[in-house]
Amino acid sequence: MTDATEEPEGELPTRRDFIYVATGMMGVVGAAAAAWPFIDQMRPDAAVRAAGLPIEVDLSAIEPGGTIVVTWRSKPYFIRQLLDDEIAAADTLGEGDMKEYQPAAERIAGPDGAETRNWVIVSATCTHLGCVPNIVDNAPEGWFCPCHGSVFDMVGRILRGPAATNLPLPPYVFADESTLIVGSDQV
Repeated sequence: MTDATEEPEGELPTRRDFIYVATGMMGVVGAAAAAWPFIDQMRPDAAVRAAGLPIEVDLSAIEPGGTIVVTWRSKPYFIRQLLDDEIAAADTLGEGDMKEYQPAAERIAGPDGAETRNWVIVSATCTHLGCVPNIVDNAPEGWFCPCHGSVFDMVGRILRGPAATNLPLPPYVFADESTLIVGSDQV
């Protein structure tokens, strides 16, 4: 006598096998649906994501010798269009004139293929204690930190005072003659 509940070997799956698989899959889908809100809340919100995105700056509104301050990643940055005499004054400074020497040409930028390179883009945060320097407009001195007396030249190199390093350069690229993208080194 054979048992009716026994399955002979090699037989196709039964309805009972389908129900087991379907129930297991529903359990997996239900667990994923229950876990998704907890996983999703760990992502940064739109304001946080936008704070780190590159910013686009229109340079056409900046007159020669003019400076604007832009904010990228919640930090201020100076963008200045240098005059010819300011570039000449920055070029005359040598290693003995500053704490951290860097050639002025490495800190002066311009669009690719442009005749003149007369833009300086530097952090507007003093490297001593994080104050925001004032614009001096007295070549070769460009920025003066009123808190502790650090003096930076027109291209952001430290001349004297307690700051030990030059004003940092952010990543940037010129999209065209009148558009600067701060926060990216690719167009």
